[in-house]
Amino acid sequence: MTTLAAFLDELAARGPAGPALIDRDRPVAAAMLADESARLAAGLKALGVARGDRVALWLPDLPAWLATFFACARLGAIAVSVNTRFRGSELADIVGRSGCRVIVFWPGFRNIDFAGILAEADASAFASLTHAIAYDESGGKGDSKGGAEGKDNGDGKDGNPSRGHVDASGKAKPRTAVPAQLHGRPVLAYRAMLDHAPLAADEGAPDAGCVIFTTSGTTRAPKFVLHDQRTVLRHAHDVAAAIGYTAPDACVLLTAPLCGVFGFTNAMAALAGRASLVMRPVFDGEAAAHAAVRYRVTHAHASDEMISRMLDAAVGVPAFPSARFFGFATFAPGHANLPQRAAARGLTLVGLYGMSEVHALCALQDPSDPPERRVLSGGRLVAPQGRVRARDPETGAILPHGTAGEIELSVPSCMVGYYGNPEATRAAFTDDGFLRTGDLGYSTDERSFVFLARMGDTLRLGGFLVSPAEIEETLLAHPEVTAAQVVGVETAAGFKAFGFVIPKREEAFDEASVIAHCAARIAKFKVPVHVRPIDVFPVTPGANATKIQKAKLRELAQAIVAADQA
Repeated sequence: MTTLAAFLDELAARGPAGPALIDRDRPVAAAMLADESARLAAGLKALGVARGDRVALWLPDLPAWLATFFACARLGAIAVSVNTRFRGSELADIVGRSGCRVIVFWPGFRNIDFAGILAEADASAFASLTHAIAYDESGGKGDSKGGAEGKDNGDGKDGNPSRGHVDASGKAKPRTAVPAQLHGRPVLAYRAMLDHAPLAADEGAPDAGCVIFTTSGTTRAPKFVLHDQRTVLRHAHDVAAAIGYTAPDACVLLTAPLCGVFGFTNAMAALAGRASLVMRPVFDGEAAAHAAVRYRVTHAHASDEMISRMLDAAVGVPAFPSARFFGFATFAPGHANLPQRAAARGLTLVGLYGMSEVHALCALQDPSDPPERRVLSGGRLVAPQGRVRARDPETGAILPHGTAGEIELSVPSCMVGYYGNPEATRAAFTDDGFLRTGDLGYSTDERSFVFLARMGDTLRLGGFLVSPAEIEETLLAHPEVTAAQVVGVETAAGFKAFGFVIPKREEAFDEASVIAHCAARIAKFKVPVHVRPIDVFPVTPGANATKIQKAKLRELAQAIVAADQA
């Protein structure tokens, strides 16, 4: 098995028929991506980054994200993927617990003060941090001692995909002021890192950890899902072969963020299949629909909400004439009729399955199956060696095909484990090595299954799994809140969090103040749409514990939302 750096070098040497990436209508050759990655690797090595070290990637969907990921892999370092929508406390928790040495970020992305968010975060969480690297697209000149500045002329012709970039209109990006230091650590320019000579040596290894994704379960702090280079590459090739990314005319549309496995897996599989990957920093329905037609996109995978927005923006029937395989994941309630809408526009949708622990696109339905079957979440495992089964959560018995229980998977795309948490890693696997997914479903044969629902209380908000406990802890930090519970509700704006709290003083309770408190501390998609006071939570006494009746809270929350929308 090869390494990620060797894989990219080989891709650059062979080269796909077209550009490896198309970033905002700008083609990026595989050789350009490989050169930038090797230069970054040399720059990171000069900063002391070595095998096993962690580097936080706090970037949107850019060639620079992929270049930095491959640079880390060349050094045997681990890229820690951070959602750009995370705020200070979330960022500090991830960087602090994973012990990152370097963080790479875009200070002025979407006019958000990322440098300010970093500066305001708890300084103690950055004890392991030695440097910050600021990405920039202004094309200005400068040195490597601070600020997001570079040395090219801004025309993008110097052979590196991330130098001197301009926006889709052709206008130069405005420069964003970046401090020379953050928490006492120097801030270096991304483009100045590219002045290093490319690092030819490959210090990675197939069994070297290469990427960490964060995932939320039933605990407050997200777990760190670690994958190694072998896992990433093998799954990328399995997906490319199973879906058809190896076809000479394959063109893939990237919709989901690279910071999650949905976007990451799609990008890696496109590279493995030597298909062109069309990308933008953030998803926009109109721009995505336009790109799908302009570049004759054959493959795309997105959430139901994303595909709905693309259909709204598309014209004609078929909406996307070159579409060959469009997979979708059901993240947002309220899009139950999406497959029918898509079919009426000449687009066939296919159900998918994935999770951070086994990568996205782990299983796919067959496009040739009847509509009622192919739109179900789940499908056939892309890995020929993969196996699936369902277990009775109460008796522990392995269930026959067609009987619902907890889905367990044995697949080569499975994680190494939860980084820094051996206890959670042990608990995640059965004695014979199957992963306990925490998902309810049933197998249809030894390689195929249907996903029904999460077995826990996790919420799908903004396309991400979010633990209610995380939002509840944020509510509890408000001085007027003594207890909190969070459930999910369907609203006109999509699936949202809804909070119930027991206030310290009912007469002093101010819903707007509590929501503002949350908005200042957690990502926007996690902020409750309402926070309502309640005298007591409904509970069910039991032999082992008294359990709060989440179902009753959901019913009450849904009734409140319905009344507001009436």
